[in-house]
Amino acid sequence: MSIVDNRKAFHDFFIEDRYEAGLVLEGWEVKAIRAGRAHLKESYVIIRGDTLHLLGAHITPLTTASTHIQPDPTRTRKLLMHAAEISKLIGKVERAGYTLVPLDLHYKAGRIKLEVGLAKGKKQFDKRATEREREWQREKQRLVKTGTRVTG
Repeated sequence: MSIVDNRKAFHDFFIEDRYEAGLVLEGWEVKAIRAGRAHLKESYVIIRGDTLHLLGAHITPLTTASTHIQPDPTRTRKLLMHAAEISKLIGKVERAGYTLVPLDLHYKAGRIKLEVGLAKGKKQFDKRATEREREWQREKQRLVKTGTRVTG
């Protein structure tokens, strides 16, 4: 079950491969995510040494959940993956010019997981072509619904 999607990632990048990672979260963060107060729009994943970290993800703290601490909504959060997966990702990012993009936050077996995409950036003309194709599919569906003959 998805909590938050990063739609901007699909607009700005070609997603080549997807990986699931666990997150190291504090208690107030889990409560805030369960309340739907997380945003992935401007976030990204970086490699530090042999670990992955999520930067820029904004989790707005609940006023009732964090009374005795000072929460930092955009703190760096460590991602948990198998060492073999991390080394494979590091190799692709460093050699092949890929980037790691957070795609969505979801529940799996009661735990909060992050789906990370191995992506290549889109150029401006790629974005326009994708938008044109999406509009054509929408128009085709509208024409089919009204009963007009569609060619192409």
